[in-house]
Amino acid sequence: MTLFKFLSAWILLAFIATPFPKSFAQSRSATESYPVHPDSQRQEGIPRGEISHGTFTNSELYPGTVREYWVYKPAQYEASTPACLMVFQDGSRAWPEKSAIRAPVAFDNLIHNGEMPVTIAVFVDPGEVPADESLNAPARPNRAFEYDTVSDRYATFLIDELLPAALAGLNVSDKPGDRGIAGGSSGGIAAFNAAWQRPDSFSRVFCWVGTFVGIRGGHEFPMLVRKTEPKPLRVFLQDGSNDLDASTGSWWIANQDMLAALTFSGYEVEHIWGEGHHGAKHAGAIMPDAMRWLWKDWPEAPSTHFDNSKNPGVRNFLIEGEGWELIADGMEFAEGPAIAPDGTLFFSDLEGSRIYRIASDADATAEVWLEESGGTNGLAFDKQGRLYGCRRDAKQVVRWNVENREMEVLVEKVSPNDIVVADDGTVYFSDPRSRSVWCIPISGEPFIAADNYSGVNGVALSPDQSLVYAADYPGRFVWSARRARDGSLLHNQPYFQLHLLPASVDIRSQADGMCVADDGSLLVATALGIQVCEPRWGTVQMILPPPTGARHPSNVCFADDGTSLIATCGGKVFRRKTKFSRSR
Repeated sequence: MTLFKFLSAWILLAFIATPFPKSFAQSRSATESYPVHPDSQRQEGIPRGEISHGTFTNSELYPGTVREYWVYKPAQYEASTPACLMVFQDGSRAWPEKSAIRAPVAFDNLIHNGEMPVTIAVFVDPGEVPADESLNAPARPNRAFEYDTVSDRYATFLIDELLPAALAGLNVSDKPGDRGIAGGSSGGIAAFNAAWQRPDSFSRVFCWVGTFVGIRGGHEFPMLVRKTEPKPLRVFLQDGSNDLDASTGSWWIANQDMLAALTFSGYEVEHIWGEGHHGAKHAGAIMPDAMRWLWKDWPEAPSTHFDNSKNPGVRNFLIEGEGWELIADGMEFAEGPAIAPDGTLFFSDLEGSRIYRIASDADATAEVWLEESGGTNGLAFDKQGRLYGCRRDAKQVVRWNVENREMEVLVEKVSPNDIVVADDGTVYFSDPRSRSVWCIPISGEPFIAADNYSGVNGVALSPDQSLVYAADYPGRFVWSARRARDGSLLHNQPYFQLHLLPASVDIRSQADGMCVADDGSLLVATALGIQVCEPRWGTVQMILPPPTGARHPSNVCFADDGTSLIATCGGKVFRRKTKFSRSR
Protein backbone atom coordinates (compact mmCIF):
# COMPACT_ATOMS: atom_id res chain seq x y z
CA MET A 1 0.00 0.00 0.00
CA THR A 2 1.16 3.60 -0.60
CA LEU A 3 2.11 6.15 2.03
CA PHE A 4 -0.66 8.41 3.25
CA LYS A 5 -1.44 11.30 0.96
CA PHE A 6 -1.40 13.46 4.06
CA LEU A 7 2.10 12.39 5.13
CA SER A 8 3.88 15.74 5.36
CA ALA A 9 7.03 16.70 3.52
CA TRP A 10 9.04 16.88 6.72
CA ILE A 11 8.82 13.11 7.11
CA LEU A 12 9.94 12.53 3.54
CA LEU A 13 12.84 14.91 4.01
CA ALA A 14 13.76 13.07 7.19
CA PHE A 15 13.91 9.78 5.26
CA ILE A 16 16.20 11.32 2.65
CA ALA A 17 18.42 13.06 5.20
CA THR A 18 18.96 9.99 7.35
CA PRO A 19 22.20 8.19 6.40
CA PHE A 20 21.99 4.48 5.64
CA PRO A 21 24.43 2.75 8.02
CA LYS A 22 26.43 -0.15 6.67
CA SER A 23 26.15 -2.26 9.80
CA PHE A 24 24.08 -2.62 12.94
CA ALA A 25 26.94 -1.23 15.02
CA GLN A 26 26.94 1.91 12.88
CA SER A 27 23.16 2.16 13.04
CA ARG A 28 23.26 2.17 16.83
CA SER A 29 25.48 5.23 16.75
CA ALA A 30 23.61 6.96 13.93
CA THR A 31 21.20 9.73 14.91
CA GLU A 32 17.66 9.38 13.69
CA SER A 33 16.17 12.72 12.69
CA TYR A 34 12.46 12.11 12.77
CA PRO A 35 10.96 15.37 14.07
CA VAL A 36 8.03 15.44 16.46
CA HIS A 37 4.75 15.43 14.59
CA PRO A 38 2.77 18.70 14.98
CA ASP A 39 -0.17 16.71 16.32
CA SER A 40 2.07 15.32 19.07
CA GLN A 41 2.83 18.82 20.35
CA ARG A 42 0.75 20.87 22.76
CA GLN A 43 -1.51 23.35 21.00
CA GLU A 44 -3.37 26.32 22.42
CA GLY A 45 -7.04 25.90 23.12
CA ILE A 46 -6.93 22.09 23.10
CA PRO A 47 -8.40 20.61 26.32
CA ARG A 48 -6.19 18.13 28.11
CA GLY A 49 -7.21 14.70 29.26
CA GLU A 50 -6.49 13.32 32.71
CA ILE A 51 -3.88 10.69 33.62
CA SER A 52 -4.33 8.41 36.62
CA HIS A 53 -1.94 5.79 37.95
CA GLY A 54 -2.41 2.33 39.40
CA THR A 55 -0.56 -0.82 40.42
CA PHE A 56 -1.83 -4.30 39.65
CA THR A 57 -0.75 -7.26 41.76
CA ASN A 58 -3.63 -9.74 41.56
CA SER A 59 -2.89 -11.75 38.45
CA GLU A 60 -3.65 -15.45 38.46
CA LEU A 61 -2.26 -15.92 34.95
CA TYR A 62 1.07 -14.30 35.93
CA PRO A 63 1.18 -15.10 39.65
CA GLY A 64 3.40 -12.98 41.86
CA THR A 65 3.82 -10.21 39.29
CA VAL A 66 3.67 -6.53 40.08
CA ARG A 67 3.06 -3.96 37.34
CA GLU A 68 2.16 -0.31 36.94
CA TYR A 69 -0.46 1.09 34.62
CA TRP A 70 -1.79 4.52 33.69
CA VAL A 71 -5.23 5.47 32.40
CA TYR A 72 -5.82 8.41 30.08
CA LYS A 73 -9.35 9.89 30.15
CA PRO A 74 -9.96 12.52 27.45
CA ALA A 75 -11.63 15.80 28.33
CA GLN A 76 -14.53 14.94 26.02
CA TYR A 77 -15.39 11.73 27.90
CA GLU A 78 -18.96 11.53 29.17
CA ALA A 79 -19.98 8.68 31.43
CA SER A 80 -23.31 8.35 29.63
CA THR A 81 -21.63 7.36 26.35
CA PRO A 82 -19.33 4.34 25.94
CA ALA A 83 -15.83 5.46 25.00
CA CYS A 84 -13.48 3.66 22.65
CA LEU A 85 -10.33 2.04 24.02
CA MET A 86 -6.65 1.88 23.09
CA VAL A 87 -4.19 -0.26 25.08
CA PHE A 88 -0.44 0.47 24.94
CA GLN A 89 2.17 -2.07 25.99
CA ASP A 90 5.33 -0.77 27.73
CA GLY A 91 3.02 1.96 28.96
CA SER A 92 5.61 3.99 30.87
CA ARG A 93 7.38 4.59 27.54
CA ALA A 94 4.26 5.76 25.72
CA TRP A 95 2.35 8.21 27.90
CA PRO A 96 4.87 10.81 29.18
CA GLU A 97 5.12 13.98 27.13
CA LYS A 98 8.89 13.53 26.85
CA SER A 99 8.54 10.03 25.42
CA ALA A 100 8.80 9.33 21.71
CA ILE A 101 5.17 8.21 21.45
CA ARG A 102 3.48 11.03 23.43
CA ALA A 103 0.14 9.28 23.03
CA PRO A 104 -1.96 11.46 25.39
CA VAL A 105 -0.91 14.68 23.62
CA ALA A 106 -1.73 13.22 20.21
CA PHE A 107 -5.05 11.89 21.53
CA ASP A 108 -5.93 15.32 22.91
CA ASN A 109 -5.36 16.91 19.51
CA LEU A 110 -6.93 14.21 17.36
CA ILE A 111 -10.03 13.82 19.53
CA HIS A 112 -10.52 17.59 19.71
CA ASN A 113 -10.26 17.84 15.90
CA GLY A 114 -12.69 14.96 15.36
CA GLU A 115 -10.03 12.78 13.72
CA MET A 116 -10.52 9.89 16.12
CA PRO A 117 -13.34 9.01 18.50
CA VAL A 118 -13.41 9.76 22.22
CA THR A 119 -10.92 7.15 23.37
CA ILE A 120 -9.71 6.08 26.77
CA ALA A 121 -6.16 4.75 26.76
CA VAL A 122 -4.61 2.24 29.13
CA PHE A 123 -0.81 2.22 29.34
CA VAL A 124 0.37 -1.00 30.97
CA ASP A 125 3.89 -2.08 31.82
CA PRO A 126 5.03 -5.70 31.81
CA GLY A 127 5.09 -7.41 35.16
CA GLU A 128 8.01 -8.42 37.28
CA VAL A 129 8.26 -10.87 40.15
CA PRO A 130 9.97 -9.23 43.14
CA ALA A 131 12.57 -11.25 44.99
CA ASP A 132 12.33 -11.94 48.69
CA GLU A 133 13.76 -8.86 50.40
CA SER A 134 16.05 -11.02 52.51
CA LEU A 135 17.78 -12.44 49.43
CA ASN A 136 19.16 -9.15 48.12
CA ALA A 137 18.39 -10.32 44.58
CA PRO A 138 16.89 -8.52 41.57
CA ALA A 139 13.28 -8.94 40.52
CA ARG A 140 12.53 -11.45 37.78
CA PRO A 141 11.46 -9.57 34.63
CA ASN A 142 8.38 -11.03 32.98
CA ARG A 143 8.38 -8.96 29.80
CA ALA A 144 9.58 -11.56 27.29
CA PHE A 145 7.36 -14.27 28.76
CA GLU A 146 4.29 -12.06 28.62
CA TYR A 147 4.92 -10.21 25.37
CA ASP A 148 6.78 -12.62 23.07
CA THR A 149 4.88 -15.83 23.80
CA VAL A 150 2.53 -16.66 20.94
CA SER A 151 -0.45 -17.94 22.92
CA ASP A 152 -3.69 -16.52 24.27
CA ARG A 153 -2.36 -16.06 27.82
CA TYR A 154 -1.50 -12.36 27.56
CA ALA A 155 -4.73 -11.48 25.75
CA THR A 156 -6.69 -13.31 28.44
CA PHE A 157 -4.72 -11.45 31.12
CA LEU A 158 -5.62 -8.09 29.60
CA ILE A 159 -9.28 -8.88 28.99
CA ASP A 160 -10.10 -10.79 32.16
CA GLU A 161 -7.69 -9.35 34.75
CA LEU A 162 -6.00 -6.02 34.01
CA LEU A 163 -8.63 -4.07 32.07
CA PRO A 164 -11.52 -4.70 34.48
CA ALA A 165 -9.36 -3.24 37.26
CA ALA A 166 -7.96 -0.35 35.23
CA LEU A 167 -11.32 0.63 33.73
CA ALA A 168 -13.40 0.31 36.90
CA GLY A 169 -15.98 3.08 37.01
CA LEU A 170 -15.48 4.05 33.35
CA ASN A 171 -17.95 3.43 30.55
CA VAL A 172 -15.91 1.72 27.83
CA SER A 173 -17.32 -0.02 24.78
CA ASP A 174 -16.91 -3.78 24.54
CA LYS A 175 -17.35 -3.81 20.75
CA PRO A 176 -14.14 -4.99 19.03
CA GLY A 177 -14.49 -2.23 16.42
CA ASP A 178 -14.21 0.31 19.25
CA ARG A 179 -11.04 -1.18 20.70
CA GLY A 180 -7.43 -1.02 19.58
CA ILE A 181 -4.04 -2.05 20.89
CA ALA A 182 -0.47 -0.85 20.30
CA GLY A 183 3.13 -1.47 21.20
CA GLY A 184 6.71 -1.58 20.00
CA SER A 185 9.30 -4.34 19.77
CA SER A 186 8.14 -7.18 22.03
CA GLY A 187 5.22 -4.96 22.98
CA GLY A 188 4.43 -4.75 19.26
CA ILE A 189 4.13 -8.49 18.77
CA ALA A 190 2.17 -8.61 22.03
CA ALA A 191 -0.29 -6.10 20.59
CA PHE A 192 -0.74 -8.02 17.35
CA ASN A 193 -0.93 -11.34 19.17
CA ALA A 194 -3.62 -10.08 21.55
CA ALA A 195 -5.79 -8.96 18.63
CA TRP A 196 -5.01 -12.13 16.67
CA GLN A 197 -6.00 -14.35 19.59
CA ARG A 198 -9.03 -12.26 20.58
CA PRO A 199 -10.47 -10.40 17.59
CA ASP A 200 -13.69 -10.29 19.59
CA SER A 201 -11.97 -7.74 21.87
CA PHE A 202 -9.46 -5.83 19.70
CA SER A 203 -9.66 -4.97 15.99
CA ARG A 204 -7.16 -2.11 15.46
CA VAL A 205 -3.41 -2.67 15.85
CA PHE A 206 -0.44 -0.29 15.75
CA CYS A 207 2.84 -2.23 15.84
CA TRP A 208 6.25 -0.60 15.54
CA VAL A 209 9.55 -2.51 15.17
CA GLY A 210 7.60 -5.67 16.05
CA THR A 211 9.52 -8.70 17.28
CA PHE A 212 8.22 -11.27 14.78
CA VAL A 213 11.38 -13.37 15.15
CA GLY A 214 12.39 -16.65 16.73
CA ILE A 215 12.11 -15.84 20.43
CA ARG A 216 8.92 -17.51 21.68
CA GLY A 217 7.21 -18.47 18.44
CA GLY A 218 6.94 -15.05 16.79
CA HIS A 219 8.73 -16.20 13.64
CA GLU A 220 5.74 -18.44 12.84
CA PHE A 221 3.28 -15.56 12.59
CA PRO A 222 3.76 -14.83 8.85
CA MET A 223 3.03 -18.47 8.03
CA LEU A 224 0.05 -18.61 10.40
CA VAL A 225 -1.36 -15.39 8.94
CA ARG A 226 -1.14 -16.83 5.43
CA LYS A 227 -2.83 -20.10 6.35
CA THR A 228 -5.41 -19.07 8.94
CA GLU A 229 -8.85 -17.83 8.01
CA PRO A 230 -8.58 -14.01 7.89
CA LYS A 231 -9.74 -12.14 10.97
CA PRO A 232 -11.45 -8.72 11.16
CA LEU A 233 -8.33 -6.73 11.99
CA ARG A 234 -6.85 -3.46 10.73
CA VAL A 235 -3.06 -3.38 11.17
CA PHE A 236 -0.49 -0.57 10.88
CA LEU A 237 3.18 -1.65 10.76
CA GLN A 238 6.32 0.45 11.17
CA ASP A 239 9.96 -0.58 10.96
CA GLY A 240 13.36 0.66 9.80
CA SER A 241 15.97 -0.92 7.57
CA ASN A 242 18.56 -0.71 10.37
CA ASP A 243 16.49 -2.62 12.90
CA LEU A 244 18.03 -5.47 14.88
CA ASP A 245 19.73 -8.41 13.21
CA ALA A 246 20.51 -11.20 15.69
CA SER A 247 20.62 -14.96 16.07
CA THR A 248 16.84 -14.98 16.49
CA GLY A 249 16.35 -13.30 13.12
CA SER A 250 16.19 -9.99 11.29
CA TRP A 251 13.50 -7.66 12.60
CA TRP A 252 13.53 -5.71 9.34
CA ILE A 253 12.97 -8.78 7.18
CA ALA A 254 10.44 -10.24 9.62
CA ASN A 255 8.28 -7.12 9.52
CA GLN A 256 8.37 -7.10 5.72
CA ASP A 257 7.35 -10.76 5.81
CA MET A 258 4.44 -9.87 8.09
CA LEU A 259 3.33 -7.16 5.67
CA ALA A 260 3.49 -9.62 2.77
CA ALA A 261 1.50 -12.21 4.73
CA LEU A 262 -1.19 -9.76 5.81
CA THR A 263 -1.49 -8.46 2.24
CA PHE A 264 -1.65 -12.01 0.85
CA SER A 265 -4.51 -12.89 3.18
CA GLY A 266 -6.51 -9.76 2.37
CA TYR A 267 -6.15 -7.82 5.61
CA GLU A 268 -6.61 -4.08 5.93
CA VAL A 269 -2.94 -3.25 6.43
CA GLU A 270 -0.86 -0.07 6.10
CA HIS A 271 2.85 0.42 6.66
CA ILE A 272 5.53 3.08 6.73
CA TRP A 273 9.14 1.96 6.49
CA GLY A 274 12.11 4.09 7.44
CA GLU A 275 15.85 3.71 7.95
CA GLY A 276 15.96 3.87 11.72
CA HIS A 277 17.16 1.32 14.23
CA HIS A 278 15.26 -0.51 16.97
CA GLY A 279 13.45 2.29 18.73
CA ALA A 280 10.34 4.45 18.85
CA LYS A 281 11.49 7.74 17.29
CA HIS A 282 10.03 7.00 13.87
CA ALA A 283 6.91 5.45 15.39
CA GLY A 284 6.37 8.57 17.49
CA ALA A 285 6.80 10.78 14.42
CA ILE A 286 4.04 8.97 12.54
CA MET A 287 1.83 8.03 15.51
CA PRO A 288 -0.92 10.62 14.84
CA ASP A 289 -1.13 9.53 11.20
CA ALA A 290 -1.27 5.88 12.26
CA MET A 291 -4.16 6.69 14.61
CA ARG A 292 -6.01 8.54 11.84
CA TRP A 293 -5.72 5.52 9.58
CA LEU A 294 -6.63 2.99 12.26
CA TRP A 295 -9.76 4.91 13.25
CA LYS A 296 -10.82 6.00 9.78
CA ASP A 297 -14.48 5.34 8.96
CA TRP A 298 -15.30 4.83 12.65
CA PRO A 299 -17.84 3.73 13.89
CA GLU A 300 -17.68 1.24 11.03
CA ALA A 301 -15.64 -1.70 12.28
CA PRO A 302 -12.71 -3.30 10.43
CA SER A 303 -13.92 -6.19 8.30
CA THR A 304 -12.67 -9.52 7.04
CA HIS A 305 -11.99 -9.71 3.32
CA PHE A 306 -12.70 -12.97 1.49
CA ASP A 307 -12.13 -11.67 -2.03
CA ASN A 308 -8.35 -12.00 -2.16
CA SER A 309 -7.56 -14.03 -5.29
CA LYS A 310 -4.07 -14.81 -4.00
CA ASN A 311 -5.28 -16.96 -1.11
CA PRO A 312 -6.43 -20.37 -2.38
CA GLY A 313 -7.92 -21.35 0.96
CA VAL A 314 -10.20 -18.31 1.05
CA ARG A 315 -11.01 -18.60 -2.64
CA ASN A 316 -11.74 -22.33 -2.70
CA PHE A 317 -13.18 -23.14 0.71
CA LEU A 318 -14.84 -20.19 2.45
CA ILE A 319 -18.02 -18.23 1.80
CA GLU A 320 -18.04 -14.53 2.68
CA GLY A 321 -20.40 -13.77 5.51
CA GLU A 322 -20.77 -17.39 6.60
CA GLY A 323 -19.48 -18.15 10.09
CA TRP A 324 -19.97 -20.83 12.70
CA GLU A 325 -23.55 -21.46 13.83
CA LEU A 326 -24.22 -23.09 17.21
CA ILE A 327 -26.62 -26.02 16.73
CA ALA A 328 -26.26 -27.91 20.04
CA ASP A 329 -25.07 -27.00 23.52
CA GLY A 330 -25.00 -28.35 27.07
CA MET A 331 -23.15 -31.61 26.44
CA GLU A 332 -20.28 -32.65 28.67
CA PHE A 333 -17.98 -33.44 25.73
CA ALA A 334 -19.40 -33.71 22.22
CA GLU A 335 -17.64 -36.09 19.82
CA GLY A 336 -18.06 -38.47 16.90
CA PRO A 337 -20.27 -36.53 14.44
CA ALA A 338 -21.64 -38.77 11.69
CA ILE A 339 -24.33 -38.27 9.03
CA ALA A 340 -26.98 -40.92 8.38
CA PRO A 341 -28.06 -41.62 4.79
CA ASP A 342 -31.19 -39.48 5.31
CA GLY A 343 -29.07 -36.50 6.42
CA THR A 344 -29.67 -36.84 10.17
CA LEU A 345 -26.68 -35.81 12.28
CA PHE A 346 -25.68 -38.19 15.06
CA PHE A 347 -23.04 -37.31 17.64
CA SER A 348 -21.92 -38.66 20.97
CA ASP A 349 -21.52 -37.07 24.38
CA LEU A 350 -18.45 -38.98 25.47
CA GLU A 351 -18.44 -37.98 29.12
CA GLY A 352 -22.23 -37.85 29.41
CA SER A 353 -22.44 -41.35 27.87
CA ARG A 354 -25.25 -40.47 25.46
CA ILE A 355 -25.80 -40.36 21.71
CA TYR A 356 -27.75 -37.44 20.24
CA ARG A 357 -29.30 -36.82 16.86
CA ILE A 358 -30.44 -33.72 14.97
CA ALA A 359 -32.81 -34.20 12.02
CA SER A 360 -31.91 -32.54 8.73
CA ASP A 361 -34.85 -30.12 9.04
CA ALA A 362 -33.74 -26.50 9.27
CA ASP A 363 -35.37 -25.94 12.65
CA ALA A 364 -34.48 -29.32 14.20
CA THR A 365 -32.84 -29.44 17.63
CA ALA A 366 -30.72 -32.05 19.38
CA GLU A 367 -32.52 -34.93 21.05
CA VAL A 368 -31.18 -37.91 22.96
CA TRP A 369 -31.18 -40.99 20.76
CA LEU A 370 -29.53 -43.37 23.23
CA GLU A 371 -28.97 -43.18 26.98
CA GLU A 372 -26.14 -45.12 28.62
CA SER A 373 -24.01 -45.44 25.50
CA GLY A 374 -21.08 -47.05 27.31
CA GLY A 375 -18.94 -43.96 26.81
CA THR A 376 -19.28 -44.07 23.04
CA ASN A 377 -16.76 -41.87 21.22
CA GLY A 378 -16.38 -42.19 17.44
CA LEU A 379 -19.41 -42.94 15.24
CA ALA A 380 -19.81 -43.90 11.58
CA PHE A 381 -22.52 -45.11 9.21
CA ASP A 382 -22.31 -47.78 6.52
CA LYS A 383 -24.15 -47.61 3.21
CA GLN A 384 -27.02 -49.63 4.69
CA GLY A 385 -27.61 -46.97 7.33
CA ARG A 386 -26.32 -48.99 10.28
CA LEU A 387 -24.54 -46.99 13.00
CA TYR A 388 -21.11 -48.11 14.25
CA GLY A 389 -19.66 -46.91 17.53
CA CYS A 390 -16.52 -47.08 19.68
CA ARG A 391 -17.64 -47.80 23.25
CA ARG A 392 -14.73 -46.57 25.38
CA ASP A 393 -16.02 -47.68 28.80
CA ALA A 394 -17.30 -51.04 27.57
CA LYS A 395 -14.12 -51.60 25.48
CA GLN A 396 -16.19 -52.64 22.49
CA VAL A 397 -16.82 -51.79 18.86
CA VAL A 398 -20.53 -52.18 18.16
CA ARG A 399 -23.16 -51.73 15.47
CA TRP A 400 -26.73 -50.47 16.02
CA ASN A 401 -29.89 -50.86 14.01
CA VAL A 402 -31.00 -47.23 14.02
CA GLU A 403 -34.71 -48.08 13.82
CA ASN A 404 -34.92 -50.29 16.92
CA ARG A 405 -31.58 -49.51 18.63
CA GLU A 406 -30.62 -53.19 18.70
CA MET A 407 -26.88 -53.47 19.29
CA GLU A 408 -24.44 -56.05 17.95
CA VAL A 409 -20.96 -56.39 19.47
CA LEU A 410 -18.29 -56.69 16.77
CA VAL A 411 -15.06 -56.55 18.81
CA GLU A 412 -14.37 -56.77 22.53
CA LYS A 413 -11.43 -56.13 24.88
CA VAL A 414 -10.07 -53.20 22.85
CA SER A 415 -9.70 -49.49 23.55
CA PRO A 416 -11.43 -47.98 20.51
CA ASN A 417 -11.49 -44.27 19.77
CA ASP A 418 -12.60 -43.45 16.22
CA ILE A 419 -14.03 -45.45 13.35
CA VAL A 420 -14.66 -45.34 9.59
CA VAL A 421 -16.56 -47.70 7.27
CA ALA A 422 -15.56 -48.25 3.63
CA ASP A 423 -18.15 -48.57 0.90
CA ASP A 424 -17.38 -52.29 0.64
CA GLY A 425 -18.26 -52.75 4.32
CA THR A 426 -14.71 -53.04 5.68
CA VAL A 427 -14.36 -51.25 9.03
CA TYR A 428 -11.26 -49.58 10.45
CA PHE A 429 -10.99 -48.27 14.00
CA SER A 430 -8.20 -46.76 16.04
CA ASP A 431 -6.88 -48.07 19.36
CA PRO A 432 -4.73 -45.31 20.92
CA ARG A 433 -3.62 -47.47 23.83
CA SER A 434 -1.92 -50.01 21.55
CA ARG A 435 -1.05 -47.38 18.91
CA SER A 436 -2.73 -49.48 16.26
CA VAL A 437 -5.46 -49.42 13.66
CA TRP A 438 -7.71 -52.46 13.53
CA CYS A 439 -9.57 -53.93 10.58
CA ILE A 440 -12.96 -55.64 10.76
CA PRO A 441 -13.14 -57.40 7.39
CA ILE A 442 -16.34 -58.23 5.56
CA SER A 443 -15.78 -61.84 6.55
CA GLY A 444 -13.35 -63.27 9.04
CA GLU A 445 -12.05 -62.17 12.41
CA PRO A 446 -10.95 -58.64 13.34
CA PHE A 447 -7.20 -58.10 13.31
CA ILE A 448 -4.59 -55.38 13.75
CA ALA A 449 -4.09 -53.85 10.31
CA ALA A 450 -1.05 -51.74 11.31
CA ASP A 451 0.74 -51.00 14.58
CA ASN A 452 3.79 -48.97 13.57
CA TYR A 453 2.30 -45.59 14.50
CA SER A 454 3.76 -43.05 16.90
CA GLY A 455 0.16 -42.57 18.03
CA VAL A 456 -3.37 -42.89 16.64
CA ASN A 457 -6.70 -41.18 17.19
CA GLY A 458 -8.99 -40.14 14.34
CA VAL A 459 -9.25 -42.32 11.23
CA ALA A 460 -10.47 -41.51 7.72
CA LEU A 461 -10.43 -42.88 4.17
CA SER A 462 -9.16 -41.11 1.05
CA PRO A 463 -11.84 -40.31 -1.56
CA ASP A 464 -10.96 -43.38 -3.63
CA GLN A 465 -10.75 -45.40 -0.38
CA SER A 466 -7.32 -46.75 -1.25
CA LEU A 467 -5.67 -45.04 1.75
CA VAL A 468 -6.39 -45.03 5.47
CA TYR A 469 -5.39 -41.92 7.41
CA ALA A 470 -4.72 -41.97 11.16
CA ALA A 471 -4.15 -38.85 13.27
CA ASP A 472 -1.48 -38.83 15.99
CA TYR A 473 -2.95 -36.85 18.90
CA PRO A 474 0.31 -36.41 20.89
CA GLY A 475 2.40 -35.96 17.74
CA ARG A 476 2.22 -33.62 14.77
CA PHE A 477 1.44 -35.96 11.88
CA VAL A 478 -1.40 -37.74 10.17
CA TRP A 479 -0.22 -41.13 8.98
CA SER A 480 -1.11 -42.54 5.55
CA ALA A 481 -1.20 -46.26 4.73
CA ARG A 482 -2.18 -48.19 1.60
CA ARG A 483 -5.06 -50.66 1.92
CA ALA A 484 -4.25 -54.24 0.91
CA ARG A 485 -6.89 -56.61 -0.47
CA ASP A 486 -7.13 -58.46 2.83
CA GLY A 487 -7.73 -55.19 4.71
CA SER A 488 -4.25 -54.87 6.18
CA LEU A 489 -2.40 -51.55 5.87
CA LEU A 490 0.90 -51.26 4.01
CA HIS A 491 3.61 -48.65 3.47
CA ASN A 492 2.55 -46.61 6.49
CA GLN A 493 4.26 -43.24 6.93
CA PRO A 494 3.78 -39.91 8.76
CA TYR A 495 2.58 -38.09 5.66
CA PHE A 496 0.60 -34.95 6.60
CA GLN A 497 2.58 -32.54 8.78
CA LEU A 498 0.40 -30.42 11.05
CA HIS A 499 1.08 -27.08 12.69
CA LEU A 500 1.47 -26.87 16.46
CA LEU A 501 0.62 -24.09 18.87
CA PRO A 502 3.79 -21.95 18.57
CA ALA A 503 4.38 -21.55 22.31
CA SER A 504 2.52 -23.89 24.60
CA VAL A 505 3.35 -26.09 27.56
CA ASP A 506 1.31 -28.77 25.79
CA ILE A 507 3.15 -29.14 22.48
CA ARG A 508 0.86 -31.84 21.14
CA SER A 509 -1.05 -31.20 17.93
CA GLN A 510 -4.12 -32.78 19.58
CA ALA A 511 -5.02 -34.12 16.13
CA ASP A 512 -8.35 -35.86 16.58
CA GLY A 513 -11.31 -36.50 14.29
CA MET A 514 -11.02 -36.05 10.51
CA CYS A 515 -13.02 -35.95 7.30
CA VAL A 516 -12.06 -35.87 3.62
CA ALA A 517 -13.44 -33.70 0.80
CA ASP A 518 -13.98 -34.93 -2.75
CA ASP A 519 -10.85 -33.12 -3.95
CA GLY A 520 -8.80 -35.07 -1.40
CA SER A 521 -8.44 -32.24 1.10
CA LEU A 522 -8.04 -33.74 4.56
CA LEU A 523 -9.66 -31.76 7.37
CA VAL A 524 -8.17 -32.45 10.80
CA ALA A 525 -9.51 -31.22 14.14
CA THR A 526 -6.50 -29.94 16.13
CA ALA A 527 -5.53 -27.57 18.93
CA LEU A 528 -5.11 -24.75 16.37
CA GLY A 529 -8.48 -25.39 14.77
CA ILE A 530 -9.43 -27.37 11.69
CA GLN A 531 -6.29 -27.80 9.59
CA VAL A 532 -6.98 -28.37 5.90
CA CYS A 533 -4.26 -30.53 4.33
CA GLU A 534 -3.39 -30.70 0.65
CA PRO A 535 -3.29 -34.41 -0.39
CA ARG A 536 -0.44 -34.37 -2.90
CA TRP A 537 2.12 -32.60 -0.75
CA GLY A 538 0.97 -33.50 2.73
CA THR A 539 1.06 -29.86 3.83
CA VAL A 540 -1.48 -27.66 5.59
CA GLN A 541 -3.16 -25.29 3.15
CA MET A 542 -5.49 -23.52 5.55
CA ILE A 543 -6.49 -23.34 9.22
CA LEU A 544 -10.05 -22.64 10.34
CA PRO A 545 -9.97 -21.34 13.94
CA PRO A 546 -12.62 -22.59 16.35
CA PRO A 547 -15.64 -20.38 17.00
CA THR A 548 -14.86 -17.48 19.33
CA GLY A 549 -15.02 -18.55 22.95
CA ALA A 550 -15.31 -22.26 22.15
CA ARG A 551 -12.89 -25.05 22.90
CA HIS A 552 -10.79 -26.19 19.98
CA PRO A 553 -12.51 -28.85 17.85
CA SER A 554 -12.31 -32.55 18.70
CA ASN A 555 -13.97 -33.80 15.52
CA VAL A 556 -15.31 -32.67 12.17
CA CYS A 557 -17.54 -34.10 9.44
CA PHE A 558 -19.47 -32.99 6.36
CA ALA A 559 -23.24 -32.45 6.37
CA ASP A 560 -26.00 -31.09 4.10
CA ASP A 561 -24.74 -33.09 1.10
CA GLY A 562 -21.24 -31.83 1.72
CA THR A 563 -22.01 -28.11 1.71
CA SER A 564 -21.58 -27.70 5.47
CA LEU A 565 -19.04 -28.62 8.11
CA ILE A 566 -19.98 -29.94 11.53
CA ALA A 567 -17.48 -29.38 14.35
CA THR A 568 -17.70 -30.66 17.92
CA CYS A 569 -16.04 -28.24 20.35
CA GLY A 570 -16.20 -29.24 24.01
CA GLY A 571 -19.83 -29.17 25.09
CA LYS A 572 -20.99 -27.51 21.85
CA VAL A 573 -21.68 -28.50 18.26
CA PHE A 574 -21.36 -26.01 15.39
CA ARG A 575 -22.24 -25.92 11.71
CA ARG A 576 -20.77 -23.78 8.94
CA LYS A 577 -21.58 -23.50 5.25
CA THR A 578 -18.51 -23.79 3.01
CA LYS A 579 -17.44 -24.39 -0.59
CA PHE A 580 -16.08 -27.85 0.20
CA SER A 581 -17.65 -30.72 -1.71
CA ARG A 582 -18.41 -34.17 -0.30
CA SER A 583 -20.59 -36.51 -2.36
CA ARG A 584 -20.60 -39.62 -0.14
